Amino acid sequence: MTCQGNPLTRSGLFGRRGFLMAGAAGGLGLSLPDLLMRRAAAEMKQYDFIKARAKSVIHIYLPGGMAQQESWDPKPYSPLEYRGELGTTKTNTGEVICNSMPKLAKQADKYCVIRSMTHGEAAHERGTHNMFTGYKPSPALQYPSFGAVVSHEYGPRNNLPAYICIPNVPNEFAGTGYLPSSYGGFALGADPARGDFQVRDLNLAGGVDANRFIRRKEALEKINQRFVSMTAADNIGAMNTFYERAYDLLDTPAAKEAFDLSKEDDKTRDRYGRNQAGARMLMARRLVEAGSRLVTLTYGSWDMHANITRGVNGQMPAFDQGLSVLLEDLSERGLLDETLVMVSSEFGRTPKINNDAGRDHWPKVFSVMLAGGGIRGGMIHGASDSTATEPDSDPVSPADLATTMYHLLGIVADKELMAPGARPIEIVDGGKVIENILS
Repeated sequence: MTCQGNPLTRSGLFGRRGFLMAGAAGGLGLSLPDLLMRRAAAEMKQYDFIKARAKSVIHIYLPGGMAQQESWDPKPYSPLEYRGELGTTKTNTGEVICNSMPKLAKQADKYCVIRSMTHGEAAHERGTHNMFTGYKPSPALQYPSFGAVVSHEYGPRNNLPAYICIPNVPNEFAGTGYLPSSYGGFALGADPARGDFQVRDLNLAGGVDANRFIRRKEALEKINQRFVSMTAADNIGAMNTFYERAYDLLDTPAAKEAFDLSKEDDKTRDRYGRNQAGARMLMARRLVEAGSRLVTLTYGSWDMHANITRGVNGQMPAFDQGLSVLLEDLSERGLLDETLVMVSSEFGRTPKINNDAGRDHWPKVFSVMLAGGGIRGGMIHGASDSTATEPDSDPVSPADLATTMYHLLGIVADKELMAPGARPIEIVDGGKVIENILS
């Protein structure tokens, strides 16, 4: 009885636990209809309690594993071989972060840093899976990414794709998993920082006017009807969905315009920074402002096994500028309260500097930043120990982070979706909402 779109069918009502309760209730004199009515009322009461705080998410992913010591969690009192060569700077809330982020230090009242993220996957692929799905990797099942789940639960808004990737789908774990392919991310296909940037397939081909486009669309629909009647393959249905959404974009000037950075004035472009970080973050702001529900963007390569000081100094300034301006801009536009900004990476880096003046993979403890969308700004949640080796207090798992994100979006994280073979699978299994970071 579990289905994909009904809050009553999450884990409690008609799921496995619901039928176990029905069996137990028989001995108490309750009929199955009585039990189901009571259970439904309880389920709806709980579901109604989860009100969306965030309308959209901007997920900024830093691939490779950004070092917590050279960013959100410096260790100024540890020995040099642990703390590294970079220093610290005081934030506008009195906390301390690495001096690689001076502009973000002035925005600390707008964000929360979780310094106690932890999991057990030291390989890039497995760590990335954790941080895009909230699940440990499994050989038996492909789990859907955050964007795919949000797209599945809410669908498009204002004719914009619900889930957009800048500039491309960042990895194999940012896909739809066991959900239909139609919930996949819409990829820009090019970097918005490029001078000749243009979103792939968003404009009519040369020589095709509006009337010719309509005729082509009608012909394609007739052909597609035959394909659909002959097969129920997921990729056929997904392709139809992609075409329909592309038509919506082509037919909606306001939606198309959201992808056009030239609509921003030079002052704003310069403020964000005319580089990859700045252009991608500005594009993300435009897209959530126009109606996209979850935008994932990537920036940089943070797998710094050697010369980490040089690597951080090379990549962090553009990130520091772009993210600090994004927070300011969202706030100035009245969008920060309804937009959750999440900055994550697949893991952190080793406590001790290695022989190549870098740091290696370290999943035992690392940091994540959250802002807006119901997050209490100006705080630190959890702590690592004196050398950033492991959590010292309040450890947070990927499942906890995912559950909190979904909670802010108004999605019940343990609702069951249908996987292949009619298997009910919870959106997140075992995660807890991190209550004290909520505003």
